[in-house]
Amino acid sequence: MKKVFLAFFILVILGLMGYLGYYMIKKTQKEDVVFKTSQPFVTDIIKKTVATGSIVPRREVEMKPQVSGIIDKLYVEAGETVKKGQLLAKIQVRPNSENLNNASATVKRSTLRRDEAKKELDRQKALFDKGVISKQVLEQFEYEYNLAVEELSSAMNNLQIIKEGAAKNSGQVANLVISTIDGMVLDVPVKEGTNVIESNTFNEGTTIATVADMSQLIFEGNVDESEVGKLKEGMPIQLRVAAIDDRTFDAQLEYISPKGVDQDGTIQFEIKASVKLPEDIFLRAGFSANADIVLDKKDSVLAINEGSVIFDKDGLTYVELKNGSDQFDKKEVKLGLSDGINIEIVSGVGEKDEIKSQE
Repeated sequence: MKKVFLAFFILVILGLMGYLGYYMIKKTQKEDVVFKTSQPFVTDIIKKTVATGSIVPRREVEMKPQVSGIIDKLYVEAGETVKKGQLLAKIQVRPNSENLNNASATVKRSTLRRDEAKKELDRQKALFDKGVISKQVLEQFEYEYNLAVEELSSAMNNLQIIKEGAAKNSGQVANLVISTIDGMVLDVPVKEGTNVIESNTFNEGTTIATVADMSQLIFEGNVDESEVGKLKEGMPIQLRVAAIDDRTFDAQLEYISPKGVDQDGTIQFEIKASVKLPEDIFLRAGFSANADIVLDKKDSVLAINEGSVIFDKDGLTYVELKNGSDQFDKKEVKLGLSDGINIEIVSGVGEKDEIKSQE
């Protein structure tokens, strides 16, 4: 019995020693490394830059009153289409009490002077008819009377302007706000009863309504200084509007600012592009958009993933080609256009070559 137990114990020990040896051998062996490879492929490569901005009307006008006062009546709402000359609002003029009193007093004084000049002229005419005074003396009194009449007319016009915002015989109605262009009302920032200030040299005035021609829209955006040198007026642009998914809109670059502006430490240049409006979608003013500007394009060229390229410090470029013994040989290549993901292969490899990925 003891011999059987001893034999069993020896077998267990030998088994454990064998397993331990096998484990140590496996641990010291290096696992085979499998590298990913890919083959060159034919594709189109488009190099482009992206500008962020928004869709705005080419012509947008803020309508402001010619007189100060209170909004008596509004005739339009945002979203309505208006014509040039159409009435937008009526202003109830609230004249300054001091100016009104002064103007009224001036009218009264001018009336008294006119009446006095008329009486004196009538007396002088009677004397002229009797041959007491000459024609020259009578003409002097006629001149003074006419001068008094003009002074009264001027005073009354001034009073009318203070009361209603326009002279009686001027042909103008200053308390009415009319549209100066055809277009759509984008915004009416005031309500009936709101106090408004006239537009003058010292004050831009209160905006009654904003009217824009929505048939002509442009894209306004900014491009980084590293890309602006590659842009030219007339370049085609594709717009992607954030509010409209899965749809692009054609535009054409028409303006590049000659001066850059510092924005968060980078120099940005303003660009503008005319938008070709689709018939089936209404683009609203203020939509945010991204503009894809094509800088260069090559069709049907041999390319590889840019992550497979090795760039050395001397400016040379290489790839690693798989040989027959599952090893890789370094091969210099000449590269062309890149879109940031794929890069054109000008020479150095063929379509059937297996290229090691460096990623």
